[in-house]
Amino acid sequence: MTLTDSKNDAITKGMQMTLLAGFLGWMMDGYEQALFPMLAGPALKSMAPPDVVELGTQAINGWVGVWMGNITAAFLVGAAFGGAAFGWLGDRIGRVKAMSFSILFYSIFSGVCYFATDPLHLTGARFMAALGMGGEWALGVALVMEAWPERHRSKMAGAIGMAANLGMVLVGCMALLKPADENSWRIHFLIGASPAILTLLIRLFVPESEKWERANAKEALSTVPAKSRLAEIFSGELLVPTVSGILMVSVVFIGTWGAVQWIPLWISELAGPESPRAKALAMVIVSVGACVGTMVAPLLLARFRRRTGYQLLCMFALAATMWIYRTDADWSGPRLFGIFPWLMALKVFTLGMSATAFFGFFPLYLPELFPTRVRATGQGVCYNTGRLIAVPFVLLSGKLVEILGGYQHAAAAITLVYLVGLFVAFLGKETSGQALQE
Repeated sequence: MTLTDSKNDAITKGMQMTLLAGFLGWMMDGYEQALFPMLAGPALKSMAPPDVVELGTQAINGWVGVWMGNITAAFLVGAAFGGAAFGWLGDRIGRVKAMSFSILFYSIFSGVCYFATDPLHLTGARFMAALGMGGEWALGVALVMEAWPERHRSKMAGAIGMAANLGMVLVGCMALLKPADENSWRIHFLIGASPAILTLLIRLFVPESEKWERANAKEALSTVPAKSRLAEIFSGELLVPTVSGILMVSVVFIGTWGAVQWIPLWISELAGPESPRAKALAMVIVSVGACVGTMVAPLLLARFRRRTGYQLLCMFALAATMWIYRTDADWSGPRLFGIFPWLMALKVFTLGMSATAFFGFFPLYLPELFPTRVRATGQGVCYNTGRLIAVPFVLLSGKLVEILGGYQHAAAAITLVYLVGLFVAFLGKETSGQALQE
């Protein structure tokens, strides 16, 4: 039985299951990504050495900031390698099998964080979990975009972006129900192992991409020796799209991590110990904003030139980050749920909406850069090499907390990278109005 849209393009049960599996996979991917920024403070403070604790709150915050930068950098490196490795695997053995492996991988290592007793343990576990998370994005995007008709791609891009941010909303809701402190943070990581159940759903009910099957069969019959997929995306006519895609993604990861990763710690500092739920509510607010931004961005920008759309998003993000990080952090006035000042809530919502809208745009744009035979590899390399390039800037942002004297000033400095994005856009390949390459 099928649903039929207004133009009689059949939307099959297989398409629906593909979207459902992808949506749940991205949602839990977002859950995993948001989990550590929420838990970093209490987890790392519970591991702080006695000599740091003796120096007081400022020393502890500085120590936490440095370790959070290190662990976030390890996560980004892991995601970069995972995106390339699982993307390659998806082009080799199929989107569905590889996506199942990637979800199982990050689920297991998220659960391993439960047993961490030292920052190095967290670093290793987050690195391993990131391998799976980096792969899942590229594979899920390739699978859904190849399964659904062309004219639905902007809607699918919005669903992809919204799903990850809905997972972040869930993290905030869980923390509101059970505030994460130095005694309870481990149970949240254990909950993060739950996506492993998805692998059974995917393997049993989700059909393989027909486009991939056709491309794979064609390649198997070809008598011309095939290049390695990595070599292919860095040569010939694919070189410029690959490099420009990496640069565009890099700007976004530097800016977005710099803008959003400090929100829970910064809000916790502003609210003080008498309001332990403030940082959880902040995560909900920023993630709801992100859901709106990622859903709306591809729908509004689908008819724009791709480079123009990217530049508009950079300007919006720059304006939003200047509003929240370059104005007074006033914690007074009327409060949302008696916890959060309304003006600050609006700033956080706008930040979430603007800084993450790119993650609705990239599922629309990146698949257009590559033919089917290397699409998962190309997307994975662009998206996750962008994460890799962001690593030194993430480490720098951790140092900036110490050098500039606080989370707000560090975020204000690092988010100026969106200015660079305005110029990087001119390097991008223009693909608006074009169907996915076969």
